Amino acid sequence: MTTRSHTAPANPTTSGGTVAPASGPGTLVSDEVRVVGMVWERELIRYVRTRTRIVSGLIQPVLFLFVLGYGMNGLVGTTGGFNFRQFVYPGVVAMSVVMTAMFSALSIVWYREFGFLREMLVAPVSRVSLVLGKTAGGATVAAVQGTIMLVLAPLVGIRLTPLLVVQMIGLELLMAVAMTTFGVFVASRIQKMESFQVVMQMLLLPMLFLSGALFPLNGLPGWLAVITRVNPLTYAVAPFRQVIFAAQHMSPAARSRFPTNVTLFGYALPIGAELTIVIVFALVFFVLAFRGLSRTE
Repeated sequence: MTTRSHTAPANPTTSGGTVAPASGPGTLVSDEVRVVGMVWERELIRYVRTRTRIVSGLIQPVLFLFVLGYGMNGLVGTTGGFNFRQFVYPGVVAMSVVMTAMFSALSIVWYREFGFLREMLVAPVSRVSLVLGKTAGGATVAAVQGTIMLVLAPLVGIRLTPLLVVQMIGLELLMAVAMTTFGVFVASRIQKMESFQVVMQMLLLPMLFLSGALFPLNGLPGWLAVITRVNPLTYAVAPFRQVIFAAQHMSPAARSRFPTNVTLFGYALPIGAELTIVIVFALVFFVLAFRGLSRTE
């Protein structure tokens, strides 16, 4: 009688007695999270190492706050103990966040011009992870830049509270995410750094001036009021002013002269509606940025 020996089939996941690591949904997700973290960390390292970027990002907002603030204060005057410098302060903080967030996308154009972007795009990672990492890094840097501006609040008579600081940082992050995705979207369609800077200046200044950051939105001519209402940055600046003014001791006359809400068709939008508009804006441009980077280089 012949005895047959039954040998177990070789395990396809083994090679040389070593079990190959399993590749599953959990592994893929962890890889994508790692990519997001690496891109985010790269943005922070670039920010910390370029101190001139930190200083230059503060110069223009500080000029608007003190030079324009003191210059216009003589014309606007003081109402109920509240002056123009205090009114313009939230807009200046928003300006610092917006400028830093939008120009953080400049690195994408730099990567494209020197060939590094192609290496990133051919890597076996999702384009969504690249956009998420870039957005997270740019938003973090912009929020830090805006938080630095909080140090100037006592110099213009703005009273800060712990709750107000937390609220401001949260609003800075939301605004920074929205404007970083917008910047990435623009950068995904531009080939040269010089062109990006020109386009950004052409878009940035009108958006800031037409957002109510530097003047009240009440009493505007009809055509100008319409433009400010279709500017998405208007709905990001207004919450800054609302939370800051809520923490100040303002007289009814001052609140009437320096309103905070955005009105549409005679209806004052609550802060929740304004934040929803900003979130929708961020999602739309995140998708557009993803599609822009998904094009063949």
